[in-house]
Amino acid sequence: MRNLLIGASLFIAATISAPAAAQQSALKPGPLWQAAEIYVHDGQTQKYADWLATTWMSNQEFAKSQGWLLEYHILLSINARDGEPNIVLLTRFSDFPSAAELDRRQALMAKHTGQDPHQAAAASGERNSMRKQMGSVLYRELVKR
Repeated sequence: MRNLLIGASLFIAATISAPAAAQQSALKPGPLWQAAEIYVHDGQTQKYADWLATTWMSNQEFAKSQGWLLEYHILLSINARDGEPNIVLLTRFSDFPSAAELDRRQALMAKHTGQDPHQAAAASGERNSMRKQMGSVLYRELVKR
């Protein structure tokens, strides 16, 4: 299995880093996927699920309606081991926005949520009683040309 993963990694690296004079790769960069890793504390799953189903999904739907993201998903780890997230929030978007676009989006989201960035950060901190943010991973999807 390890050799298969190494071989696949080398193949992908070779196909996307070939010189411009060589034949064009069969794969090209596609959308981005962000996976936010969350550990929900014991006894807080329902409370956090309620927040996800209302506030988080409302914000995601707003972002989707604005064209900022393509899709989003909530994944539950059925057999999370110690130290692993038990919830993963997936968000798929087409590309990185510019700094000016980020400012514009932040202003629109603040209007949508009724919270300025300081209030939103404080609300995120208050959710620490329900969950621990373990980090996030960003992936670039490779799609067929």
